Amino acid sequence: MGEAYIIGSFSTRFQKWPDRSFKDLTREAYLGVLADAGLETGADIQFAWFGNCGMWLHQGQGSIRGQVCFTPLVRDGLFPERVPIINVEGACATASMALHGAWKDVLSGDTDVSLAIGVEKVLIPDAPDKIQQSFQAGIDCFDPQEWRDYYTRAGAECGKPFETGSDRTLFMDTYAMQACHHMKRHGTTRRQIAVGAAKNHNFGARNPKAQYQFEMTPEMVLEDRPISYPLTRAMCAPIGDGAAAALVCSADYLAAQPAKVRDRAIRIRASALTGGKYRALDEPGLSMAAARKAYAQADLGPGDIDVAEVHDATSFCEIYQVEMMGFCDIGEGGRFVEAGHTMADGTVPVNISGGLVSKGHPVGATGLSMINELALQLRAEAGPRQVADARIALAENGGGVIGFEEAACAVTLLERNH
Repeated sequence: MGEAYIIGSFSTRFQKWPDRSFKDLTREAYLGVLADAGLETGADIQFAWFGNCGMWLHQGQGSIRGQVCFTPLVRDGLFPERVPIINVEGACATASMALHGAWKDVLSGDTDVSLAIGVEKVLIPDAPDKIQQSFQAGIDCFDPQEWRDYYTRAGAECGKPFETGSDRTLFMDTYAMQACHHMKRHGTTRRQIAVGAAKNHNFGARNPKAQYQFEMTPEMVLEDRPISYPLTRAMCAPIGDGAAAALVCSADYLAAQPAKVRDRAIRIRASALTGGKYRALDEPGLSMAAARKAYAQADLGPGDIDVAEVHDATSFCEIYQVEMMGFCDIGEGGRFVEAGHTMADGTVPVNISGGLVSKGHPVGATGLSMINELALQLRAEAGPRQVADARIALAENGGGVIGFEEAACAVTLLERNH
């Protein structure tokens, strides 16, 4: 197999951007990734993958989302004419799917430079009901009774009855049910979840791109507004907008670049995708399957990872994912986090960006924002969040819901080039 490298990586700040359009965010992310790669234009780009989930709710724009958002850039001579753009949609895993496509482009030998970009505006100020509609697209809308029955059975087993209502969010409720099951099965505590949440808020305060930039203690997290027991607001990712991108190239293309580009290049050691199913409550999830595929691709293991970003749509998810990634034994995630093993100087630093609960979660952009954080870490450019001597990094990004797991999951392994 050939090699693929990230030579440019960028993320906008994540926040609520009511006055910025999809085209505005696309332009910022695109020009940002070119600048990071040391390029004035994208003349060498041969292919692009455009990730987005909710644009169809904004003025009905679907089908050709990427082509529409790149039209002004083509007109301005910043993006080459006639370049194909493939539109990607996979709920919260969308941007990682775009990166996977760019990675495959390069490994196929057909493409030297491929762009992956994710752009999202979750906030719809003049139609807030549409926000819930956008999230509802991430679950089976054809046979809802199937998941209602699954959650009813699961709720009885984990001691948290499944409830629905206009004042509730289905996704936070299902995460809360999983947390209750983990607490009942393994002795995980609310304080352990709060310790992880506080850690991420404290690192988010050091991240200028984060949506939330304030510190919290575990006590403050526990005292915040309840969302769905055992989760409080501070344990849940906020609604926001943003964009992120990565420029992927071949080894031959990289070899022809200046030393300053070669020295900052990040090798993609592995990119693995898996699909979800209705699993038994104690059955390992699809993220474990994705991690094992990625480790096998790269001939690496959990002990090789120096820094990781995992999909903490809630802070319980970090506890669960450190288990699925193999950083600790199943059932030990809460104690692993509470003991400080996921801190910047811990065994495996996790979500030093602030994670989704602090950095934010603009659905179609999230996966590439994780890649941007890890690129900063591997290049030793993360400033006050820097993990010492990071060489190998892992990103885990899940999207959609099938029962107690995501519909899709991506695990990406990255390596510092020098």
